[in-house]
Amino acid sequence: MNSGDYNYIWQASEWPNWRFDLAELAGPLAEVSRAQGLLMGRLADVGVALRDQASLAALTEDVVKTSEIEGEQLNVESVRSSIARRLGVDIGALAPVDRHVEGVVEMVLDATANCRAELTRERLFGWHAALFPTGYSGLSRIRVGGWRDDARGPMQVVSGPIGRQRVHFEAPPAERLESEIGRFLDWLNGAANQPPLIKAGLGHLWLVTLHPFDDGNGRIARAIGDLLLARADDSPQRFYSLSAQIQRERRAYYDILERTQQQSMDVTEWLVWFLDTLHRAVDQAQLTLDRVLARSRFWQRWASMPLNERQLKLLNRLLDGFEGKLTSSKWAAIAKCSPDTALRDINDLLARGVLRKSDAGGRSTSYVLVE
Repeated sequence: MNSGDYNYIWQASEWPNWRFDLAELAGPLAEVSRAQGLLMGRLADVGVALRDQASLAALTEDVVKTSEIEGEQLNVESVRSSIARRLGVDIGALAPVDRHVEGVVEMVLDATANCRAELTRERLFGWHAALFPTGYSGLSRIRVGGWRDDARGPMQVVSGPIGRQRVHFEAPPAERLESEIGRFLDWLNGAANQPPLIKAGLGHLWLVTLHPFDDGNGRIARAIGDLLLARADDSPQRFYSLSAQIQRERRAYYDILERTQQQSMDVTEWLVWFLDTLHRAVDQAQLTLDRVLARSRFWQRWASMPLNERQLKLLNRLLDGFEGKLTSSKWAAIAKCSPDTALRDINDLLARGVLRKSDAGGRSTSYVLVE
């Protein structure tokens, strides 16, 4: 049977016997492994405390970006506080955390920190319940902690206005899910017949194809990918975020998923994309590590300098990679203070040589850290 005889790969007679060209994947696999080796080599030299900070940064980005892919914005400081508390990493004052943030954090940390534990139906249901603590997705009530039932029709991924919607993908019928998930979990928990990084790519794709829940399938698929990547790295501590890289390449991600669903059981193209994206995620982690090291050097230099709470907050925001230009009005908004207080805070740091005025022109004066 070829792909012209069916609409989606789960309808193929050979489903789910994935095929791929290992010779074509050898190059991308080698490149990813080399990038991972370079990153782990640097991390081995920086000490436990800085490794913990690098892991905190990667996990925070992972939680925030896996939600952003689905159009959901989480508060970064709340996510960071939730993860830091669970990992026992000291970040000073903790931000308030709501139960939705806690739920996403619980899922990501369980997938990675407990990567060696067997993945079961109950564990998947727990992840799903953590993502939807109220039982609602937006204004819609959904089945939480159980497979979808297709009571309102087949599970479809669609776009476009009502009446002119385009169906990108349709998942297997609900009555097949119990047996399909059983087969998937047997494969995932069993001995690997594929290279571990290939298995991570297949696990991600397989769960997306089954789409077993009313909502949250993308986030759970990425968590399964993270679980398998943690197993491949033989480490529960994460230092890079594939979800963050997928968010940067979101359109390409959806395009390759749609093409893969409508082709044959040969998923080499998907795996090449997965490995190349993973490579870029590992390279991006080098930049995250640079920021962690820069933060450490900064605070070592200014450790004895008295700072107020507003200054501490804004300096940490700059060290985390502040988006856009930091102006006195933004300082006031973030620190929740008056414009005059913001300007006093800034002038104090200018006088001490911590900040300088940006070289870039513009209508408003902006400020950057002194390198």
